[in-house]
Amino acid sequence: MRGRLAREIRENGPIGFARFMAAALYDPQGGYYASRTGQVGREGDFFTSVSAGPLFGHLLARHLAAFWEHRGRPGRWRILEVGAHDGRLAEDILEGLADLDAAAADAAEYAIVEPLDTLAAAQRQRLGERVVVVDDPAKLDPLPGILIGNEVLDALPCHLVESTGEGWVELGVDGDFTLTPIGPADRIARSLPKRPAGYRTEVRSKLEDFIRGFLSALSPARMLWIDYGYERDEYYAEGRREGTLRTFSRHRAGDDPLDSPGTRDISAHVDFTALHEAVEACGGKVVRFENQGRFLTEIARPWLLSLEGRTDAAKALRNFQTLTHPGQLGSRFHVVEAEWSGALQAP
Repeated sequence: MRGRLAREIRENGPIGFARFMAAALYDPQGGYYASRTGQVGREGDFFTSVSAGPLFGHLLARHLAAFWEHRGRPGRWRILEVGAHDGRLAEDILEGLADLDAAAADAAEYAIVEPLDTLAAAQRQRLGERVVVVDDPAKLDPLPGILIGNEVLDALPCHLVESTGEGWVELGVDGDFTLTPIGPADRIARSLPKRPAGYRTEVRSKLEDFIRGFLSALSPARMLWIDYGYERDEYYAEGRREGTLRTFSRHRAGDDPLDSPGTRDISAHVDFTALHEAVEACGGKVVRFENQGRFLTEIARPWLLSLEGRTDAAKALRNFQTLTHPGQLGSRFHVVEAEWSGALQAP
């Protein structure tokens, strides 16, 4: 991957960081996510809620069943997942939905949007005919449905910008694989506050386009984004001078995103204010914004009551604590839920 990027830079000059990140993560021939599976979990590079066991998917299935009920129990509806990795979350959701509500499960089509051949093959191998895997959501006819994106937005390519004290410049990658200014970033950084010279941070300018791309497959549409990040005032706080950009390899965080492209994860926190604005720009509205702990605890209330007096629930409760405790994943992740047309209250 490094050699391919080096040739591109020699031929065309420095490239923007967003282009570098897109290639390092998603290039079909050498990108981090395209070259293999197994990045997620204890044996991989980073840990997600899915890694804690099937409970996360089973709880999401309860939320999905409530969505189906609130939509009037349609005879056909769609669960659309993006960023499905090897399909483990899909498997957990499908199992949970079948156990919870057979009618909802029978009416559901589970579709995964996956443009990378390696991951698409892994999803088909794990899930078989239980899912539809497409490389483009435009290939799906519209159905009432809900999209799930668990830890997707943090891996969307972002621009890297630096303050001059009076304005912002965009940073790119040169032939020595160092960061270098490539031009003014006034348009990219138009919503950022003034910051001291040398202040460096990230901006995602394509959130609206990304969200809009899924709307043709869902009508009416609901979207559930689960990720880590901050609202804008906190994201661009004056003390956060180095931004949030990190790499992950074997559960170790690094701060040099240009090192060994294609071999490690690159991510940056989500600007939840920007996500809210992108939803509204696409004609939707945010109906839920809260931490994962509160979201899952609300969903899990009937399940938790059913465990009272049981002596075989210790493992499940430990998994639930991992997902919801403020000292573990409960406060690290936030849930943003949005809806389009035929709006109902969030289930």
